[in-house]
Amino acid sequence: PNQSLNDLRDEARVRLMRYIDQPDPDFLPRQILQLAPSQKYALLADTSRARLYLFENVDGVPRLKSDYYMTIGKNGTDKRKEGDKRTPMGVYQIAEQLPRAGLADLYGDGAFPLNYPNEWDQSQKRGGHGIWLHGVPSNTYSRPPRSSDGCVVVANPDLKELSRWIKVGSTPVIITDRTDWVARENWEQSRDELLMQLNTWKTDWEARDPDQFLHHYSNAMTSGGGAAWAKEKRRNILEKDWIRVTLSDVSLFLYPGGEMAYTEFTQRYSSDKLSSLSSKRLYWRQEKGAWRIALEKTQDIPISANLAQR
Repeated sequence: PNQSLNDLRDEARVRLMRYIDQPDPDFLPRQILQLAPSQKYALLADTSRARLYLFENVDGVPRLKSDYYMTIGKNGTDKRKEGDKRTPMGVYQIAEQLPRAGLADLYGDGAFPLNYPNEWDQSQKRGGHGIWLHGVPSNTYSRPPRSSDGCVVVANPDLKELSRWIKVGSTPVIITDRTDWVARENWEQSRDELLMQLNTWKTDWEARDPDQFLHHYSNAMTSGGGAAWAKEKRRNILEKDWIRVTLSDVSLFLYPGGEMAYTEFTQRYSSDKLSSLSSKRLYWRQEKGAWRIALEKTQDIPISANLAQR
């Protein structure tokens, strides 16, 4: 009985905190620095406040639309392995939508599996799977802030409402220990700094300057196991007469703790030798006070034949 009393106390405390600790309406979450046009909404799970914030994309800027009480893993955050009952931290996507039919009652009114472990988690050897955003069993009303096996759980009516805004494959879900609410000018400064870094990376590539270009990557990517990749990249740049790179649909996020950033965009690349269209994801880390790319993933988008022949 003591445990259930403590659970109720915890739940009461975080539910009360919502009224005391309301974000200033003029403040913005530093974790979401820019949303691409296709990302109409974004979710930010604040594990210390047990709140799931829903933001609307207004010209790339996240505007708080509503927030919901949520439950996370029994053992808190920072998931590392299968069965540790922790909720992962980072930037994720809604991978699919599972309708209520065919799901155990445990998941309530439906479930949205997240793409955990993402590429970064995999590179860090983080294990486990099956991290979902889902509802609660039909007979459940109250539940402590930490009671899931690692999933993000909201009440069934809240899940139903969220289902209206969530779009599979394009709604980002950022899970953090604490939302960094900042004044608009601070937020813009963080956004511009990251955008400038991205732009310099692109410009150095177009300038066909391999040293400057590779300087944007973390040591882990250019030395040791990454040396062959860097050598290939250098050769690739030097053998071109010209290079043009256009970035569109850019979205920018800060990872929990702010030492890491995630950028995603569509990249149109052309040179005297090759043209390609791809979706690119860059994971940046702060190294010696500057953003450096620690992981890069590219996925080709097929260009229709008539474009390729231009």
